Amino acid sequence: MSWAAHELESYFLQEHLKHRLKTKVSYLAILLGCLLPDLFTKLPVYGLQIGDMTLIKAAEPWKYHRGWPGVGATHSLLFIVLFALLILAWKKNRAWAFGLLLGGWAHVLTDCFDSVGTMLFFPFTTQHYSTGMWAYAAQAGRYGDASAYFSSFGGVWDFLWLCLALGGPKVFTRKFFREEIVPNDSAWAWLQNRFRMSETTMLALYRAYFVYGGCRIFGWFIWARLINPERGTQTLDWSWGGPDWVDKAPDFQTADTWAGFIGQTAIGIAGVSVSMWLIWRLVGRRLWARAH
Repeated sequence: MSWAAHELESYFLQEHLKHRLKTKVSYLAILLGCLLPDLFTKLPVYGLQIGDMTLIKAAEPWKYHRGWPGVGATHSLLFIVLFALLILAWKKNRAWAFGLLLGGWAHVLTDCFDSVGTMLFFPFTTQHYSTGMWAYAAQAGRYGDASAYFSSFGGVWDFLWLCLALGGPKVFTRKFFREEIVPNDSAWAWLQNRFRMSETTMLALYRAYFVYGGCRIFGWFIWARLINPERGTQTLDWSWGGPDWVDKAPDFQTADTWAGFIGQTAIGIAGVSVSMWLIWRLVGRRLWARAH
């Protein structure tokens, strides 16, 4: 899983998609979508630590978090579509529905880069899709996971997203916020009226998740490489799928052969494509037409 990429994806998407879309997109919805798959499911991955006791912890975090049975369905393309559809029906707001869709899909796709990956085409297949770039290590606990992540290509991945976000610096300017962010989402006017927020306060709120994501990257990297008492044995390992010293999650719910992989993928793509077409024809286009 990514430690900071999901906080930074929203700025990259907002900057690079705004001129390519014919509809408004809410930044707040993109941000919520980028966090959505983990929002209500992350606690049992690490558990709740109270003194020497660990509560509400999944026995197999990788299976609970990304597999089935488990909450791995939240990391699928169709789950994000259905959630966005519910928001469209409830709020009748295209900018929010589309933003949730973009952000949620970004989360699902970027999580394909760790060693466990995601069930992109669930429920039509439980096949996992993964590049195996770094080891999924939630089973090592929060600090063990942090050490493994920032000692591997996981940390490089987060630095890459930081650079991508910084690659469009105007996205953080007051002018961009005033002309692109606020007009696309009535939530900003509501915040201003309800809490009497000034433009400066709202701008700070808009920039906050970038600051938070950047601080997570540097803070955890410094801890993992300079403060971690186990750093002598938990060394920096920029090999594919590293670090080798961590107790890695086992391979599961993957095809044994390329033929099986291709077959499961074909079934998954067909199932998701037909489902999305039916959803649009039967429900989606009516809800979209009624929305503003």
